[in-house]
Amino acid sequence: MSYVVDFVTVSTVGLESSPHAEALAGLRANEARYYKNKYDHTFTTVPAEDDPATLDWIHHILKAERDLAIASRPLEVSSFEVDGIRMAYVFYESGLSINVMYTSADAGKRAVGFKLCDGMEVPAELADRFKFARQKSKLAGTIRGSFFVIKDEY
Repeated sequence: MSYVVDFVTVSTVGLESSPHAEALAGLRANEARYYKNKYDHTFTTVPAEDDPATLDWIHHILKAERDLAIASRPLEVSSFEVDGIRMAYVFYESGLSINVMYTSADAGKRAVGFKLCDGMEVPAELADRFKFARQKSKLAGTIRGSFFVIKDEY
C-alpha cells in the first residue's frame, strides 16, 4: 500500500521498526517538501517488498559502481520521474536514505546520494569510503549527506 508523504504533519508510517523512526520520518518529509516545491510532485513511498524492481535497481548500481552492499533492512522505496530525471529512493531501518538520480538524456546528471538521519552512526560499509557534509533541516534536524557520480549506464 502506498503512502503519500506529508511534510506538514510528519508521520513515522512505514518506518516504525527503525530505532531512528522520528528522525527518518523527518528526512523523508524533507525530501517530500523538496519535490513538491521544486517540481510540484507528490512524494509517495511503498513498502520495500512491494517494489522489488526499484530496490534491485538501486542495489545493482551500488554493487556495480562501488562494490557496496547495505547491511540494513530496507523499509520503504519510492520511484518516479520528474523533468526527464528518474528518481529512486530507499529508506533503511538504520536511518540511512539512498537516492539515485538518473537523467535519461545522454549528457545528463547521474548520481547516488546518501543521507543519514539525525542521531545515527555512519554505516560501516560507508564510513571509510565517503565524507559526509552536514546540512540543517527544520523537518529533519541535522542531515549528513554524501554522493558519488554514476559512470556507467543502467
